[in-house]
Amino acid sequence: MADKFVLLALGFTMLTAITSWLLLRMYQDEERTGLRLTGARRGFGRRAPAVDAARPQRPDHTVVLLLRDCITRLGALIANSGLMPRTMLADLKNTLIMSGMTSSGALGMFIGSKLLLLTLLPLLTLFLLNGNVDPSTQYAAAAAAAAIGLLGPDWIARKLRDRYIERVQGGLPDALDLLLICAQSGLALESGLARVELEMRNVHPDLSWELAQTVAELQVMSDSRIALANLGTRTALDGLKRLSSTLIQTMQFGTPLSEALRLLALEMRHEMMMNFEAKAARLPVLLTLPMVVFIMPSVFIVIGGPAVIQLMRGFMA
Repeated sequence: MADKFVLLALGFTMLTAITSWLLLRMYQDEERTGLRLTGARRGFGRRAPAVDAARPQRPDHTVVLLLRDCITRLGALIANSGLMPRTMLADLKNTLIMSGMTSSGALGMFIGSKLLLLTLLPLLTLFLLNGNVDPSTQYAAAAAAAAIGLLGPDWIARKLRDRYIERVQGGLPDALDLLLICAQSGLALESGLARVELEMRNVHPDLSWELAQTVAELQVMSDSRIALANLGTRTALDGLKRLSSTLIQTMQFGTPLSEALRLLALEMRHEMMMNFEAKAARLPVLLTLPMVVFIMPSVFIVIGGPAVIQLMRGFMA
């Protein structure tokens, strides 16, 4: 029975690791594609290096692409079948975009991974526990495995989204300062956003991507207020919401853009300092447990150890 549990743990680990690796592989492919596009924009007009078309593709890479394509097609079939509400699909797509997965197959890959884990993990659990435990325990373990398979990809996407939001929020004060400089120099709003997006590509690429989306929407949409509102609704970040509302108010009421941006930049930097101070104030509380578990016993041993040894020698004598 111990061998069965070991096999069950190995199966859980392998399936979860494979799915997580495929999702992270897609995320890394998206990052590499973005870096290549950025390099192509900078080196526009230069001669591209020659590509060896006769070079055979690596077999393991072909297997990975085939597996990912099958999972993506399965997820796309479920998404297009109408079994899932459109609002849920829109929320999932928005979460994946904020996680860095902007390709057309990201939604299918995500849904396919959830379906794969939701199906295989309970079957593997029932197969390995068959005949070793009572049926109620088997069903409970299969239900737990189904919950893990259903929530595992969500946890990965949530972690990637949180990292993306942190990176965007970290570069927002610098972007506001640059936008303020552009406004004071006489640039229009669209030109200023495009200039800030260009300057922020190397320092904060995630925020640069958000600004690039806004610039593209400003060029396409007839109502610029919708494009500016989308800047805040895409990430649901408070700083970007305030920035979009400030820009919309300046366009609607004709208030000075530079003064509004200066006040907004000061407020955001003040909030960042308050957050840093709050994190610093939490350090003594967080250090209490390690101090009690690791430091205090060592101090007690060093201080009270000789006295205890002398007492033991006195009692033994």
